[in-house]
Amino acid sequence: MRLDHVSYAVARDSFVSTVQWMGSALGGGFVDGGVHPRFGTRNFILPLSGGTYVEVVTTLDHPAADRAPFGQAVARRAAEGGGWLGWVVSVDDIAPVEARLGRTSAEGHRVRPDGFDLRWKQIGLLELMEDPQLPYFLQWLVPMEERPSADPRTSTTIQGVSIAGDAASIAEFLGEPADHPLDQIDVTWVEDEEPGLVSVEFATARGPVTI
Repeated sequence: MRLDHVSYAVARDSFVSTVQWMGSALGGGFVDGGVHPRFGTRNFILPLSGGTYVEVVTTLDHPAADRAPFGQAVARRAAEGGGWLGWVVSVDDIAPVEARLGRTSAEGHRVRPDGFDLRWKQIGLLELMEDPQLPYFLQWLVPMEERPSADPRTSTTIQGVSIAGDAASIAEFLGEPADHPLDQIDVTWVEDEEPGLVSVEFATARGPVTI
């Protein structure tokens, strides 16, 4: 199971400043990812070395943000003061995950500033909203070279993630062993008042950085 990206949600009034300080901390400039019209959100992304990326996302003043699970999840995290929304794993075929969860995935897309229509399927947002320790799943519907992680803008990599939650529950949800749920990424289980993604550990050219 491969980590695709980590998502950081903020309110609209702190969107730009968050993108700036996180880019400075991680040694790379974020790029405008565009608008998610079906979810009522928009993002900036930082493609990292190692095939992952960081997303900073906020809601739009749009009805879809109130209807779509992703928009609702972003709005709720932003209302709590902002921070890590969750972690996302990519799969080559989302059908087995749909069968396990008992429903079909939602299709998403955003048009990049260069005009390319980036498309994918995702599932698991409802579970994330109920239990923030859980990831959600994504299957890209575009070639590898068009995916957000295809063109790294920094040598920074994600070394590990710290999650407050129950290892056995997450392992069952992923269908992966509890002691190593992600390929090439260390997962540390920590205690916290609230379950969820607590921090992400990065290796940068200036040394380790934890956000």
